[in-house]
Amino acid sequence: MQSRSELPLPDDSALAHSRRVVDLVRARLAASGGWISFADYMDLVLYAPGLGYYSAGAQKFGAAGDFVTAPGLGSIFARCLARVAGDTLEQMGGGVVLEVGGGTGALAADLLQALRTRPPQRYLLLELSADLRERQRARLAAQVPELLDRVQWLDRLPDRPLTGVLIANEVLDALPVERFTMQAGKPRQLGVGLSGEELAWSAADASAALEAEVRTIEQDLGARLPDGYSSEVSLRQPAWFGALAATLGRGLALFIDYGYSRREYYHPQRTGGTLGCHYRHHWHADPFFLPGLQDITAWVDFSAAARAATAAGLDVAAYTTQAHFLLATGILQEMEAVTEASPARTQAMAAELRQLLMPGEMGERFRLLALTRDFVPAGELTMRDMRPGL
Repeated sequence: MQSRSELPLPDDSALAHSRRVVDLVRARLAASGGWISFADYMDLVLYAPGLGYYSAGAQKFGAAGDFVTAPGLGSIFARCLARVAGDTLEQMGGGVVLEVGGGTGALAADLLQALRTRPPQRYLLLELSADLRERQRARLAAQVPELLDRVQWLDRLPDRPLTGVLIANEVLDALPVERFTMQAGKPRQLGVGLSGEELAWSAADASAALEAEVRTIEQDLGARLPDGYSSEVSLRQPAWFGALAATLGRGLALFIDYGYSRREYYHPQRTGGTLGCHYRHHWHADPFFLPGLQDITAWVDFSAAARAATAAGLDVAAYTTQAHFLLATGILQEMEAVTEASPARTQAMAAELRQLLMPGEMGERFRLLALTRDFVPAGELTMRDMRPGL
């Protein structure tokens, strides 16, 4: 990871925006006695209306933004998801697709294009950012204008349960997390305060919920976490999965993200956790650098996610690496079809394939969690069943 001094500085307008975000955090600190939890801090700097990283209008995705997601590499990722979505909808006799957090709209556009001959009844996009909604609308209008009338934007989950497919690509990692560090055998909660005029880490007694979760982790590991060990937990996953479970009346939900099973996540050698920040394609560890101008993220504890989903009434149909999911759902066949139709794209497709499949790229670091309700997929979702490791 890089230090703050190695990161590029933004222009004056962006700096002014970040100062407004800092002022918002300071106001919250003043109203809360000088300390807020790290999850509350993430909420503010990522999602505060008009100011947070995901709700303001700055470029986030692609070469001109801060990071690249799988849909931004090309269409082959979406074509594999389209195979699964299309087969699922046919097996159920129709239904909808609900995408949570649509990003640039690349996944929606490519997926709908691949589903031209068997489109969903509706394609729902849950997107809170007005700026991203407009980008998504423009992309869909340019790429699949004939299907635009099937697309509907949502600012909250539907009230009535849906039949169909739910897709959440790189969403779980953006859920606010709590940080902790072990001291004298007990977890201390790492929140946010002020050091002089600067935002900084500030330790406090752990909340009852945080301490209980840390003790559950230790029970699952069969060992105590040593003093000095720091990491994070997502205390909001149970409520989040509960809301999603209420939305999925019948069908399949696919979650793709970077993460680990619990034993991998809290490995004895991973003493500093997984929290990190994306800023102009630089990966660093300072969440107080230019608040509002960078993404803050933590890797996903997929064991906790599966446990929360099961408690909410969903079934775990698959847990595997992104590579094994894409191989099982026809990525090699999709590449062959694309390159046969356009031989000039062979080299670009090979590069895309490497990034999606290779262990040192996305292939091993990204995992897929497939959940179902009242539905059993007819086709294979993976070439490697990792559910016993959850």
